[in-house]
Amino acid sequence: MTQLPLIIQRLSESFLLNWNLFALTLLFSVPLGLIVALGSMSRCKLVQGPVRTFVWSIRGTPLMLQLIVIFYGPGLMNLPFSWPGGDTGRFTAATVAFVINYACYFSEIFRGGIQSIPKGQYEAGQVLGMTKPQIFVKVTLMQVIKRIIPPSGNEVITLVKDTSLARIISNKEIIMMAGEYTNQGLIWPLFATGIYFLVFVGVLTLLFGQIERKLEYFKA
Repeated sequence: MTQLPLIIQRLSESFLLNWNLFALTLLFSVPLGLIVALGSMSRCKLVQGPVRTFVWSIRGTPLMLQLIVIFYGPGLMNLPFSWPGGDTGRFTAATVAFVINYACYFSEIFRGGIQSIPKGQYEAGQVLGMTKPQIFVKVTLMQVIKRIIPPSGNEVITLVKDTSLARIISNKEIIMMAGEYTNQGLIWPLFATGIYFLVFVGVLTLLFGQIERKLEYFKA
């Protein structure tokens, strides 16, 4: 029991890596996902085709495989690029892999939300003399946000748990840290990691529930 404060401290410090990876992925993947969504909806086949193929390939392969390829690929393929050494390089590679992966998933959510708005609403806005930006902001934007909140919430919660996959390229996140104590004969640190994830997911669930209630008056 004398080890308890030290173990909790080390688990908390390791969970900070999970949190940082989660925050950076969300920060960059959401706007990138919107750009990818617009590319996949482009009327130009030279843009739409490659973008949709890329999204299909990312969504069709495991995130774990993408982590390995992105981290080890440059060296194995003798590319004129290498990740920084040590923890910085491993964390940077993991962030890049997560951002690319989740941007593709978010792009499909955004595309579905935008395309779900009836065309009649765009046409009604044009009849009223509104410009395309005005139609988007005043007519469709909040409806799109309302429709994408539930699937986006699911994706964000999945991201919380997926951050544990960063250990595949030796990022010492919380489960990897707990595993070190399991090798020493202590099982409770492994179960303790579940509490960290449950609390984090619980807070996010309440947050998204609050957002959905605030948007309830935007009837789709």
